[in-house]
Amino acid sequence: MPESLLRKWPNASREWPWQYLFASATLCPHPHTGRVARHHLHEASMQRQFKDAVRKTDIAKRATCHSLRHSFASCLLQNGTDIRTVQDLLGHADVSTTMIYLHVIKRPGAVGPSPLDLP
Repeated sequence: MPESLLRKWPNASREWPWQYLFASATLCPHPHTGRVARHHLHEASMQRQFKDAVRKTDIAKRATCHSLRHSFASCLLQNGTDIRTVQDLLGHADVSTTMIYLHVIKRPGAVGPSPLDLP
């Protein structure tokens, strides 16, 4: 959290928006302030853990963290989300890049609910 905001709102660092979704297991000092804190999980660590999880499940296909991005986009389109919204969420500059995800689905919005959706 930026030092200026920490001075202005001392308890803000305890609020949900300032927390890391994938936090590191270890604590380390901040390079400028020296304050010991937990930082984000390193990208390589997340990739290694994902690779280990895929291996343990005996999934024969190649799967990476980036596969989750493709799955997210495909699910949004299957559930009828507008292509421009998906483009914005993925950060694509051109809609033609997002249109690549349309080849995966047969008819947008024509699928049943996911078994993972809670009632």
